Amino acid sequence: MTAAAPPRAAARGSAPALDVQRVRADFPILGTMVRGKPLVYLDNAATTQKPRAVIEALIHYYTAENANIHRGVHWLSEHATQAYDAVREHVARFINAASPREIIFVRGTTDGINLVAQSYGRTELAKGDEVLITGMEHHANIVPWQLLAEQRGVRLRVAPITDAGELDLEAFTGLLNERTRLVSIVHVSNALGTINPVARIVELAHARGIPVLVDGAQSAPHLAVDVRALGCDFFAFSGHKLLGPTGIGVLYGKEQLLERMPPYQGGGDMISSVTFEGSTWAPLPSKFEAGTPHIAGVIGLGAALEYVETLGLAAIEAHERDLLAYATERVAALPDLRVVGTARDKASILSFALAGIHPHDIGTVLDHEGVAIRAGHHCAQPVMRRFDVPATARASFALYNTRDEVDILVRALHRVREVFA
Repeated sequence: MTAAAPPRAAARGSAPALDVQRVRADFPILGTMVRGKPLVYLDNAATTQKPRAVIEALIHYYTAENANIHRGVHWLSEHATQAYDAVREHVARFINAASPREIIFVRGTTDGINLVAQSYGRTELAKGDEVLITGMEHHANIVPWQLLAEQRGVRLRVAPITDAGELDLEAFTGLLNERTRLVSIVHVSNALGTINPVARIVELAHARGIPVLVDGAQSAPHLAVDVRALGCDFFAFSGHKLLGPTGIGVLYGKEQLLERMPPYQGGGDMISSVTFEGSTWAPLPSKFEAGTPHIAGVIGLGAALEYVETLGLAAIEAHERDLLAYATERVAALPDLRVVGTARDKASILSFALAGIHPHDIGTVLDHEGVAIRAGHHCAQPVMRRFDVPATARASFALYNTRDEVDILVRALHRVREVFA
């Protein structure tokens, strides 16, 4: 058995308590029975469930506001346009961007990172330049840079992580050099739960004039994000991990960088003028939003942000830290269980392995107990290799989970041991 110290339960000060039972009533799917047992949904790092407010916002859009935006002069189009643009202002406030022009709507975190790789990367980076990432990235923050490396002759460098799953900051610093042109780093690891010291990383990179992209897929749903306090140059996150719809996400970029970058997709709404001889581009943010966007998704995202703000991210973070500490302490007492990822500062994610039992088998038995977790490599195969496991079982928590559900998880893990004894 590998002992795992519980992560700090409330490291960021006191916060108002979350009324979890009231929160759970807002999520209709949590009343679902799975194989005759109440659903215990612990796969929130993959996607979160949706509150009634988001579901109703989508229904309202399609039943009362549906129209294309930025083109029509009729009432519906003007109304939909106002609703869409209002969410951009809302997102800017949510992450404390300097301007709505710095908010680009994309399909998700992956799309946002690819946008930077194919726009900034293909124009600002050349053969021999380096992009620095870390050993805890998921595939969405590895593969786009590998594609760029093939296209531009760029070299991808990887900063190592420790046995606890923390970034080796000294090694990271040593890899920064005159050839480093971009740092791209995950804020919270989806496989380990590690919270990276992003502000310090940005400080180190900026001291050498290197811009920093932050993959916020797992941080925006669980931590209060202030892009200006972090100092990052780009920040990407997904709506569906933050109680919103699938297929919508956000790329934040500093305005002066976005202004320098060319569009990487062409089509309607992103142009200023078009002739057969050439085209000119619309101002920010339209330059990067070619074609009809995911209007309903944006409106649903706005409803999700409003819901989260009503509860308060400080209260959500405190509740989830308590859950993670409690769950870590409970599972650490199980025989032959190894927690993968024991960083001092973690958020919401508990990855583990049981000796002699494949994570897929763990997931299957838990499913028969009504408990939904994720089993696999979590789109982070290099992380699995680093910890010498083919995969892990991963329980990931959200604002609507409870200590009682952690107890059900633990009882179900005892059931796993019984089945494979």
